[in-house]
Amino acid sequence: MQEVTATSRHYVDRLFDPDPQKVLQGVIDMKNAVIGNNKQKANLIVLGAVPRLLYLLQQSSSSAELRTECAVVLGSLAMGTENNIKSLVDCHIIPALLQGLLCPDLVFIEACLRCLRTVFISPVTPVQLLYTDPTVIPHLMSLLSRSQRTQEYITQIFSHCCKVIYTPIRHNMMTTSLFLHSLNIAVLVDGELLSQVFVRMMQRDKPIEMQLTAAKCLTYMCRAGAIRTDDNCIVLKTLPCLVRMCSKDRLLEERVEGAETLAFLMEPDVELQRIASITDHLVAMLADYFKYPSSVSAITDIKRLDHDLKHAHELRQAAFKLYASLGSNDEDIRKKPILESGVIELLCSLTQSDSPALRVNGIWALMNMAFQADQKVKVEIMRALGTEQLFRLLSDPDANVLMKTLGLLRNLLSTRPHIDQIMSSHGKQIMQAVTLILEGEHSIEVKEQTLCILANIADGNTAKELIMTNDDMLQKVKYYMGHSNVKLQLAATFCISNLVWNEEDGSQERQDKLREMGFVDILHKLTQASDPNLCDR
Repeated sequence: MQEVTATSRHYVDRLFDPDPQKVLQGVIDMKNAVIGNNKQKANLIVLGAVPRLLYLLQQSSSSAELRTECAVVLGSLAMGTENNIKSLVDCHIIPALLQGLLCPDLVFIEACLRCLRTVFISPVTPVQLLYTDPTVIPHLMSLLSRSQRTQEYITQIFSHCCKVIYTPIRHNMMTTSLFLHSLNIAVLVDGELLSQVFVRMMQRDKPIEMQLTAAKCLTYMCRAGAIRTDDNCIVLKTLPCLVRMCSKDRLLEERVEGAETLAFLMEPDVELQRIASITDHLVAMLADYFKYPSSVSAITDIKRLDHDLKHAHELRQAAFKLYASLGSNDEDIRKKPILESGVIELLCSLTQSDSPALRVNGIWALMNMAFQADQKVKVEIMRALGTEQLFRLLSDPDANVLMKTLGLLRNLLSTRPHIDQIMSSHGKQIMQAVTLILEGEHSIEVKEQTLCILANIADGNTAKELIMTNDDMLQKVKYYMGHSNVKLQLAATFCISNLVWNEEDGSQERQDKLREMGFVDILHKLTQASDPNLCDR
């Protein structure tokens, strides 16, 4: 350790040599020493190399070569740990590099941008440092056309900053609107809106990384409201570009990023979902996401096999997100990406995974598919999943899995013919599962969802008899009507409301039985409830 520190001290000392040529050689030697050596990087930062490098970088008396080499070394230091990034930011590296972008030398500008890109894509860098000075964004955009490298680095910076600003946890409407305004509305790049510059970057002859980064920028701008979802740059350019990234001839990382970005883009917009579902056999491409890792016999490159094994999980997660987004709103899409592709079987099999994340995403996708689906889709889900697996999921130790499974069951048990059909086949097991959950130690959210399922069953024509003939279940509903939590009271009361509806056959007999069990007295008490929704119900 002493030897390493002594060597590091030697590198730092050479930065202070009065001979500019020796300083330049010292920076070049430092650059070679830190490549792939995180310990050396940490030592140099601790010994004070960063302030001196920034000083040399900002001096007009420094040669263009020296300034460029300083930017390269700083970029290498930034590629170490998050602590390295924090140290660099604390030394005010960002203002120094942004100032460097005013220099006319293109090689130096590219080195500064490469370092800025590395700093800004780190989660520990405050992105607001990019737009506290209103002149920075316009200047960055003026540099877009200087070279392919400037395009690549700047779009990557914009992509990350758009993503972080959109993240709900950090969402601030004022900074978001200001940033997006400066990105697309007020500033032109060589006479073009920035969105059009990004469109050109998505052309097929551009590097894949540039295409993908530009598509991500436009996606975040669209989701934040700076670009309409029906704008041609989204419908005709961004969406097809992201679908291309899902192709099996793309690198694994590109396929993951493409699918996740596409899912995010079309999540709230049914028209984009429809367009995506018929674009370039997207659904069939997604089925390939679950075929990793490939069989060993089919792969001659051992490194490629190892790579696939490590990243198979990421592929599946990305496919889950995209399936869930595709099938979240439109029934026709669900029947077309889903039934024809055999994805239901695939998703059902993955709910048996040892990974809680895979189980959650698998059941989540099935839940979305079942929402307002026709009977054919629901029957296929029940057949492929099987009652045994469904009830295993209802006793899953992971709360997220349990909640999504309850959501699936609630969506399956909607519309009377579907409720009656499913309950005629699986009523005994479903009622048993409901009983176990209502009796168990579960969260308010879990029990509310379970009572909502019971209310759906109560809405069936024949299914409601499974509740009416089960005095133990009725007593549980009665208990939750008097619970201290309003959500549970509302759900339980809704169940009784469905049982006693006057216009339905047998309503008088059901009302008589519930009256004998004391439900009327509870309902009278609830009319005095402080919650207006509960009182009204």
